[in-house]
Amino acid sequence: MSLRHAKEHDLTRIVEIYNSSIVSRRSTADTEAVTVESRLQWFHKHHPEYRPLLVYEQENEIVGWISFEDFYGRPAYQHTAELSIYIAPENQGKQLGNRLLRAAEEMAPKLGLHTLVGYVFAHNTPSMRLLQAHAFQEWGRLPDVAKMDGNNYSLCIMGKRL
Repeated sequence: MSLRHAKEHDLTRIVEIYNSSIVSRRSTADTEAVTVESRLQWFHKHHPEYRPLLVYEQENEIVGWISFEDFYGRPAYQHTAELSIYIAPENQGKQLGNRLLRAAEEMAPKLGLHTLVGYVFAHNTPSMRLLQAHAFQEWGRLPDVAKMDGNNYSLCIMGKRL
């Protein structure tokens, strides 16, 4: 098992894992599959020394990924990053999220980060538990801000000061 910086040719698998999460309506507000082409700009915003995108491999197959992204895009927030973690469905429940989050927390100081945040749907119990197990706290809640398939969903802002 290894964690490494993503390369552009990994984007197909990264998008595949992301798209597999759409149907559950737990992990993303996207309601239709995204394309590799539509994610190229997002991919190129990542930088190994500043805002990395990392893939987690098992037996030479990408089974999950984690990204660090700018929070709110203003200079005063440069020491804060938004985290996103996605695990392939067949590998969920195997503690990979814990490994990725632990790695992110270890990397954060080297990236100049003091604060990590995550946006999580309130009904996404596995992700909420994962973040809470790593001492993330709910810093805010946006009630019923997302509507999918006729249902309203609340978004939690989870944060941790390192």
